[in-house]
Amino acid sequence: MAAALDARRLSGPPLVLMGGVSSEREVSLRSGRAVVEALRARGIAVEPFVVDREDLEGLPPSPAAAVIALHGRFGEDGTVQRLLEERGIPYTGSGPAASRLAMDKLASRSRFRAAGLAVPDTVPLAPGATPAAALAALGLPLVVKPRSEGSSLGVSVVRRAGDLRAALEAAWGFGGHALAERFVAGTEVTVAVLEGRALPLVLIRPPGDGFFSYRAKYEAGAGTVEVADPPLPDALRRAAADAGVRAAESLGCRHYARTDVILAPDGTPVVLEVNTIPGMTPTSLYPQAAAAAGIAFGDLWVRLLALAIGDGRRSACSTRRRDDALRRARGTAATRRLPAGATA
Repeated sequence: MAAALDARRLSGPPLVLMGGVSSEREVSLRSGRAVVEALRARGIAVEPFVVDREDLEGLPPSPAAAVIALHGRFGEDGTVQRLLEERGIPYTGSGPAASRLAMDKLASRSRFRAAGLAVPDTVPLAPGATPAAALAALGLPLVVKPRSEGSSLGVSVVRRAGDLRAALEAAWGFGGHALAERFVAGTEVTVAVLEGRALPLVLIRPPGDGFFSYRAKYEAGAGTVEVADPPLPDALRRAAADAGVRAAESLGCRHYARTDVILAPDGTPVVLEVNTIPGMTPTSLYPQAAAAAGIAFGDLWVRLLALAIGDGRRSACSTRRRDDALRRARGTAATRRLPAGATA
């Protein structure tokens, strides 16, 4: 069911921000085009806005809202969210602080642990670090990934010690800092979270060695099997869904997010990461979960746009109330300072 949104009452055309400057630009463009098409089909006169630099130069002044379809740096790290807030433009998805936390895999895992969630054992590795500490702490196989990157870019599964240095060099190429984590065998699922509730799980069976690579995620014919609302035991479903929601909540996410989880052989859900702006391409996981819940792609985006606009209106009202209270407080203070017999 789509949230109520009267297109005739919008203050201006909503904008769909896409493209960006990160290594995920092409995925972002595909996500953005899909969202534009879906909203226009629902009668919402959205306009695409392709971002080509790390600012919002050229952004129209008064859009009703911004739909953020930017992946990676600038889009998911809290920067564009902060810039939109400075302009008073409401937007879809999480705020600057939650976005920044989710983008940083080391910082987010600290939050997950504090929330009582299982995460892989992790060793941070600065550029140029020797791999001996990671090998000693984690053993083989292990996973090497950039500390702040998405879409499995720069990620390697290392099964031989001799391959570790090359894996680190690849990860360091995406932002300069890397993580090594213990390889967790099990069943990979993703938990789409919408307004604090889990949608049906999507089970992921990557091809070949079982690594969900960039190609496995986005290229048709890659051989990945994705099963929405899979036939898992109810206890496993509930455990994964609960972990996915709690992980997003621990970062302070709003509107929607997607949590990637490995169900270990003993049934423990091990949280890998939270994606605050998950992919919305025709092959993406979040739309599959929504469809399994009976939510059409267009209805999903009408709902998210309505949430953004509603939050923007509440924020504007809160700001006005705060400003009114400050003016009243200043007036009261000035009155108290007046000498006897004087009038304000």
